[in-house]
Amino acid sequence: MDKFVSMEIFVAVVEAGSLTAAAERFDISSAMVGKHIRSLETRLVTRLLTRTTRRQSLTEIGRQYYEQCRRILADVKDAESLAEAMAAAPRGVLKVTAPLTYGVEVFAPAMTEYLTAWPDITLELDLSNRVIDLVEEGFDASVRIGQLPDSSFVARPLKPYRMRACASPAYLARAGTPRTPEDLMQHECLGFLHWGREGLWRLGGETADENHLRAGRFRANNGQALKVAALHGFGLVLQPEALLAREIASGELVSVLEDYLPEGAPVHLLYPRDRRATPKLTSFIDFVIERFGA
Repeated sequence: MDKFVSMEIFVAVVEAGSLTAAAERFDISSAMVGKHIRSLETRLVTRLLTRTTRRQSLTEIGRQYYEQCRRILADVKDAESLAEAMAAAPRGVLKVTAPLTYGVEVFAPAMTEYLTAWPDITLELDLSNRVIDLVEEGFDASVRIGQLPDSSFVARPLKPYRMRACASPAYLARAGTPRTPEDLMQHECLGFLHWGREGLWRLGGETADENHLRAGRFRANNGQALKVAALHGFGLVLQPEALLAREIASGELVSVLEDYLPEGAPVHLLYPRDRRATPKLTSFIDFVIERFGA
C-alpha cells in the first residue's frame, strides 16, 4: 500500500475519531481503512491504535507517530502548493512600502519595468518614512533603510544608500569650496530636521574624526526642499545621492567633501518568512534583487 496514503488515513482516523468516519472522508470502506492501519503497524512492528468494540485510543507510540505524520503531511502539502504556485503566472495586487525619497528617486522608476514584464500584476506603492507593520497593514514587502532590529522577516540586502554633499557653482564661486569639515563653519549648511531638532550635519572620513556641525539658517524636514535651496545658491546640501544625482550629472550642483562623507546606510528588502510565497511576491523579489541587490 502507498505509505503516504496510509499515513493520511491514519491521521484521519485519529482526528475523526473512528474508522467509519475516516472511511467516509476518503470514500472507501471501513475494512479498507483497517487494512491501511494494519499496513502501517506491520511496517513499524508496533501497535498504533488500541481498539475495542466501543472505542479506540492511541498507544504511546501511536500518539508520537500521529504528531510526526501531521508534520510530514503538512510539509508535503506545502511543497505541492509551492510547486503549483511557481508554475502559475504572477497576478493580483502587490502592496509594497518604501521610504519617500528612495521610493520616488530609485524605486518607482524601476517599478514601471517590473509592471511591463508582468502585465497581470497591479502595484500599490506606499511611500512613507514611518516604520510600517507589514502584517498588520497588509503589505507584501517593504524597503527599509538603516539598521534592522531582529525580526521574523526575511531581510535581503540591497545596495547601500550613499550620501553626497554639494552646492551650486554660483554659491561656491561666492563662498569658496570647502576642503575639510572644519571649513564648513564658514558656510551655510542646509539642515535636515530628521537628523534632529537643529539638523546638524555629521561628517567623517579616513583622514578626519567625526564632526558635528551646526546647520545654517535654512532647515527643513524634506530633502527636496533643501535641494531647491541649494540650486538657488543659498548653501550646501547633504542628501542621498539618489536625490542629487541628476543635478550633479548636469552640473547644476557640484559635489564636495568626497573623502568625508558618511558611510552608505544599509538598505534591505523585507518580506514575511512564508513557505507558500505567491508567484507575484516571488517575481517581485527576484526583480528587486537582480536590479538593486548588494
